[in-house]
Amino acid sequence: MAQKPSIPKGTRDFSPQEMVKRNYIFDTIKKSFQRYGYLPIETPAMENLTTLMGKYGEEGDKLIFKILNSGEWDKPLREKLYQRISEISRLQIGDVVNEEDRKSLLGADFYSKFIETVRLSEITEKALRYDLTVPFARYVVQHQHEITFPFKRYQIQPVWRADRPQKGRYREFYQCDADVIGSNSLVNEVELVQLMDEVFSDLKVPVLIKINNRKILSGIAEVIGEQEKIVAITVAIDKLDKIGKEGVNKELQENGITEVAISKLQPLIEFVGTTQEKIQFLKTLLNTSEIGLKGISEVEYIFETINNCQLSTANCELDITLARGLNYYTGAIFEVKVDATKCKSEFTSSITGGGRYDDLTGIFGLPNMSGVGISFGADRIYDVMEELNVFPESVAASTKLLFVSFGEAEQNYCLPLLAKVRKAEINSEIYPDANAKMKKQMSYADDKKIPFVVIVGSDEMQSGLLSLKDMTSGEQSKLSIADIIEKVK
Repeated sequence: MAQKPSIPKGTRDFSPQEMVKRNYIFDTIKKSFQRYGYLPIETPAMENLTTLMGKYGEEGDKLIFKILNSGEWDKPLREKLYQRISEISRLQIGDVVNEEDRKSLLGADFYSKFIETVRLSEITEKALRYDLTVPFARYVVQHQHEITFPFKRYQIQPVWRADRPQKGRYREFYQCDADVIGSNSLVNEVELVQLMDEVFSDLKVPVLIKINNRKILSGIAEVIGEQEKIVAITVAIDKLDKIGKEGVNKELQENGITEVAISKLQPLIEFVGTTQEKIQFLKTLLNTSEIGLKGISEVEYIFETINNCQLSTANCELDITLARGLNYYTGAIFEVKVDATKCKSEFTSSITGGGRYDDLTGIFGLPNMSGVGISFGADRIYDVMEELNVFPESVAASTKLLFVSFGEAEQNYCLPLLAKVRKAEINSEIYPDANAKMKKQMSYADDKKIPFVVIVGSDEMQSGLLSLKDMTSGEQSKLSIADIIEKVK
């Protein structure tokens, strides 16, 4: 019986029509990256496990896909296993050395019990990358003598997370990252906000850009007396949209945050107001925290400068509960969502995020190298654009012009003309079966949403004027190949 074909949960195949739309997103983002001076790099799909572990927090580390060592990776493990079985068997039954007897003595779960005692590094040394930022930090350290700082790079590649698949959340998905490293200037943050605004303006997706600062969150932890629990506090607060105030408070309690501290957090969680009102609220709340006031100062600069630059379409707001769960952020943090005030959308997940990290490269031996970056979630952006129906009609048609004919002689006549059209950089093709009925050839054009069709018969061959049909309007006209090229372009 033939095996039923399938793919792993959380992964997808993409049809030609879907890939054309995805490439439109990639090309739009790449164009903006290049306009802002970012240069492309690529890193391997797999990294050493030690490169990734410990960089994303406890929850993030659980989602890293680990790769079993290849070949005879389990040979030393099996030898240790048999040695242990032999030792236990001798202790318990003396002369009985039959392996089946040993298994019976140890029970059905003997292997799993043993596996718990084996170090992870004995069976896996590599993992699929979780994001593009940590591999980028590793790249910077390895290639520091080849790089001109500040270094602005972009990277468009897939990442993998062992997450529970659901709408808008996949195990394999593409990220489109832009980072600048080797500069502390807040001008970089301002430019990244402008870049996000430009991309979503070009994609016709109305968005809300949420901004906060991890220094503000550190100040909050300080004034409530829980500096040591900053990670637990930020992870919990970051889930406010998903689990609500009661859920956040419950998680804080479970992580050992005192009732007094949780009580002090409530005004922050409940506060509603404009960006300027939030800034004034924070100045009062954090007036005894040096790091908190530093964060407020940075946020003020970003918003004042953005206002002077006048964004195209995006709305920006200070979100004092925005935390971004990753441990390596130290300054400004960003999150982009669909702006529900400008369109009807059920999509609530973030479609872009990022922030400032002061010493991520220090983990790999290059300290005091500050960076800031953002990551566009291409798969989520695709889902949003499909929901809002904002892909341009022209994107659906990869082929712009199709040649159809009534026979082999007509087809041979078309081939040199097709070459001219392609030299004019028009995506075009010819129906390969010259003897196919005209209805079948035209249906092919309809199915592929090809906007123009050139029909060639004996009359066209004699006159040199070809029949051009506009598949949208149904209009048909007689034109020379030069005029057809001009019209289609």
